[in-house]
Amino acid sequence: MTPPSPDGSRDRRIEDPTNLHLIHPLARRMLGPALRLGMSANAASIVGLGVGAGAAWAFGNLSDWRWSIAGLLLAAAWLVLDGLDGMIARATGTSSPLGRMLDGLCDHGVFLLMYVAVALSIGTAQVWALAIVAGAAHAVQSSLYEGERARYHRRIKGGPKPAIATADGNPLVRLYDAVAFGMDRVTARFDAALEGPEGSRLRAGYADDAVPPMRLLALLTANMRVMALFGACVLGRPTLFWWAEIVVMTPVAIIGIVWHRRVESRLLARAHPFSPPRKVGAALLSKDQIG
Repeated sequence: MTPPSPDGSRDRRIEDPTNLHLIHPLARRMLGPALRLGMSANAASIVGLGVGAGAAWAFGNLSDWRWSIAGLLLAAAWLVLDGLDGMIARATGTSSPLGRMLDGLCDHGVFLLMYVAVALSIGTAQVWALAIVAGAAHAVQSSLYEGERARYHRRIKGGPKPAIATADGNPLVRLYDAVAFGMDRVTARFDAALEGPEGSRLRAGYADDAVPPMRLLALLTANMRVMALFGACVLGRPTLFWWAEIVVMTPVAIIGIVWHRRVESRLLARAHPFSPPRKVGAALLSKDQIG
């Protein structure tokens, strides 16, 4: 079995290679100095947003490809800070729903700034429309991926579900949680089975069988998007990135999510071979189809 990340937060089998070999090692090097300076996880998120804004400004300068390189370097620095905020939260025991929301909003905010900067540099109505559609697709894709990644790690470790904001909590946190954890209602049956007598066997099978769909969904990471945007800007055709988000990444998200649910259904069918068929998506899968 592949060893976990040194900070115990992520399974290396489903992690983006750039995170494994560049982003997270750099973030771990910064963790000690950040703790000695008393930097909080939320402060790291906000500093990362500022660095990401610089990356957006650089990517928006389409007249010279060297600005695209500057944008890539600044975006890499933002990704390091984005990894650092989680490490600080775990090291200091300060993880919270508010911090989770702030981290997610800062991530979306950086890409929003990138989209606006590039769209402003071109300025046509068609480009603005394309940017808005791609941005909406990005938000949905990213939320689905992050939910699946967090669910995978929680399940293989046997950890509890994250604390969801209550009705009397921060309304922004409640809204964020409703989107981020919306898929939990679909996956509730498998989560309940993990707590039953077959839980250990289901968890072991899931830890291996869910790796392929998770690797597919890793194409939706911020790292991959930054590299795709960089390539499109270097070519002087940033709209290629937005078309890729709509035409390529949307099917990747759909296939990965459906594949993941089929893994769950197959494992449940093996654990309970006489259970009646159940619906996955719009299709009714019989025992023969999911076995």
